[in-house]
Amino acid sequence: MSVTIKDVARQANVSVATVSRALNGHENVADAVRTRVLAVAKELRYSPHHAARSLSSRRTNTIGVVLPDLYGEFFSELMRGIDQVARDHRQHLLVSSYHGNPQEQAEALRTMRGRVDGLLVLSPYASDASHLAENLSPSQPAVLINSQTLGTGVPSLSIDNYRAAGEMVRHLVAGGRRRIAFIAGPSDNFDARDRLRGYCDALAESVPGAEPWVVQGDFSEATGHSAARQLLIGSPRPDAVFAANDMMALGFLFACQQAGMDVPGEIAVAGFDDIPLARYTHPSLTTMRVDIAGIGAQAMRMLLQHLGDAPDQPGTSETLQANLIVRQSTTAVPARAVSQSG
Repeated sequence: MSVTIKDVARQANVSVATVSRALNGHENVADAVRTRVLAVAKELRYSPHHAARSLSSRRTNTIGVVLPDLYGEFFSELMRGIDQVARDHRQHLLVSSYHGNPQEQAEALRTMRGRVDGLLVLSPYASDASHLAENLSPSQPAVLINSQTLGTGVPSLSIDNYRAAGEMVRHLVAGGRRRIAFIAGPSDNFDARDRLRGYCDALAESVPGAEPWVVQGDFSEATGHSAARQLLIGSPRPDAVFAANDMMALGFLFACQQAGMDVPGEIAVAGFDDIPLARYTHPSLTTMRVDIAGIGAQAMRMLLQHLGDAPDQPGTSETLQANLIVRQSTTAVPARAVSQSG
């Protein structure tokens, strides 16, 4: 037979209400009483009935996380940051992936209503921003990560992709590169669009008369590898390739190694995100560092604050900066042109 809160109260010689306050961390319990209640609960192996607690408190202690995918180091790092803060605050996670399908995203958001206290949503698709707004319940606290908000009033956290892409182009130009090609991300992706725009504007400013040299990709290693067939065959070849994320950069770097090309001697290669693998390739990858786990952790803290301290406050947006990390895959540049190395 399972142990109940009444059993704990009886053995600790206190009321059921006192046990509840002690277990839930309320301050109006004497330290000695709290210590006794916790000791008895541990001795009896008492486990709170979360369903009953949810009914009484209207809290599930569960956070919903809705992502476009779960594959790859970016999402793994993001979830690591979210999970660390969730565990620190004794929150459970309910995770759903919608694989870039707006209908599946809407279904995931609807399914989580009533099951979670709040939502973390990453919806980078530029074409479904209004669709997202339609499926977020006004009564469901949420924080958007790297998503278009379109004035939804929902708190959001994003990266200044435009500025960061421009900084990478200027780094490559400072290293003597002039024929700089770009492997773009998905055309309907919010982050990818800003990175492409940053590349084009910085190229026009830094290399007057240069035409953008863009190959379409989809953020996967495979498209980075296949981009080499377009960029390495023919003359002249680019003297630098900047990929819109590290996975495509690593795919392109592998193709260079297969072709026997000297990186960075013949061609410089750069990425974006600074996934953990980027520093362990040969040569190690120059990239724009995004604190991916930090974004997940910060988004989780924003949501918990929204749930607890000021649930009715208007949504705020925060924009984070990416840092240039210069490694072996690009030509060394003057110290003043390097934001950070590692």
